[in-house]
Amino acid sequence: MSNNPNHVRLSKAPICAAKKRSRKPAAKRKYGAAAAKRVKTVMHELKHGELRSGRSGKQVKSRKQAIAIGLSEARRSGAKVPKKKSR
Repeated sequence: MSNNPNHVRLSKAPICAAKKRSRKPAAKRKYGAAAAKRVKTVMHELKHGELRSGRSGKQVKSRKQAIAIGLSEARRSGAKVPKKKSR
């Protein structure tokens, strides 16, 4: 602050007071680490052409389908994955 006697201070709050920031509470993870690892493995298989679909055994080419397969496998093994949405 300057030593000028004509200086007018608009705020009565202390100069060095820090503003309080409101933080959102930490959100819980939707997917567990085991589920993420399973999807990562499945994506690797997709990229290398090794991923096959269930009964027919056809090669999977869709990224979305690969992720769905990974989550399904993670769900079966007991990893933390949200329930499937029903239509």
